[in-house]
Amino acid sequence: MATWRFDAIGTSWEIETVEALTAAQRSRVDAIIAGFDATWSRFRPDSLVTRLSVAGGQADTPSDAVAMLDAYRELSDATAGAVNPLVGRSLSALGYDAAHSLSARDPEPAPAEWQSVLDWDAAQLSLASAAIIDVGALGKGRLVDLVAAELGDVDGDLVVDASGDLSVRGEARIGLEHPFDPAKAIGIATIRDQALCASATNRRAWGDGLHHVLDARTGMPVRTWAATWAIADDAMHADAVATALFFDGGPQLAERWGVEWVRMSTAGAAEHSQNAPVELFMRKS
Repeated sequence: MATWRFDAIGTSWEIETVEALTAAQRSRVDAIIAGFDATWSRFRPDSLVTRLSVAGGQADTPSDAVAMLDAYRELSDATAGAVNPLVGRSLSALGYDAAHSLSARDPEPAPAEWQSVLDWDAAQLSLASAAIIDVGALGKGRLVDLVAAELGDVDGDLVVDASGDLSVRGEARIGLEHPFDPAKAIGIATIRDQALCASATNRRAWGDGLHHVLDARTGMPVRTWAATWAIADDAMHADAVATALFFDGGPQLAERWGVEWVRMSTAGAAEHSQNAPVELFMRKS
C-alpha cells in the first residue's frame, strides 16, 4: 500500500491506496478540501461561516449544507437540543475560538431555538441574526466522504483517514484508542466497505477540564462519556452518531440510522451496540 500524508483543516490526514496517487489525483483532493474549508471553517476570516457570523444574512446554499443541516435537525431532536450547529459561539466563549486563544470566559449556551435562526433549502442558506455556525459534530465525516468519492476511480482498496474519521474500501482492522492512554487500545474494530468515526474528550482539550465536546444547552463540556466510536455506511452519519453518543438519545439515533457503536465512560467502563464488529479488551458496563 502507498500512503499520502498531509495536514488539512487543522488535522493530519492519511490516504492509503494500492498504487501511489498521481499528482492530478492529489490536486483533486486538495481542491475538495479547500472548497469545504472556505465554506465551513470558523477559523478563517474569509469563510462563508465567518462572513455570516457578523450580522447574519443570506447566501447561495453550499453543496453540502442540506445533507449536513438536515442531519443536524435529527441530531438535535434525538439529543433534546444537546447537539446544535450554532454552538460556535459557545466554543469560542471557552477559548476554542478563531485565534485559538484557549482563554475561557463564562460559558455561553447556544441558541435553543436554532431552527428559527438558521434556515436552509436547496437554494438559499440564511441566518436571521449574528451566530457562529459550527459543523464539527459531523463536518469532518462529510469531508472524508467527499474525498473518498473523489477517489472513486482509484483501483483497489482505499482508506481515507482524517485523524480517526475513516472511510474504508475493502477491509481494515482498526484499534480503538484508549482516551486516557493514547499508547493503548480498548479494542479492535473490523471494518468492511464502511466508515468509522471516533470522538474523545482528550482530543482538543485545554485549561481546567475543558474540551471541544460541548452540551449546547449549557455551553459546558460533557462529563459522563470519554470516547465514542461509530460505524456506518458513510462517514458523515458515523461522525454524527459519534457525537450523539455523548448524550442521552445517542444510542436510539444510532439504531434508527442503522449505525453500530462503542462508547467508554469517564469511569472506565465500555458498552456497545449488539452487532458492533468489535473485540473489546476491557470491562463492559
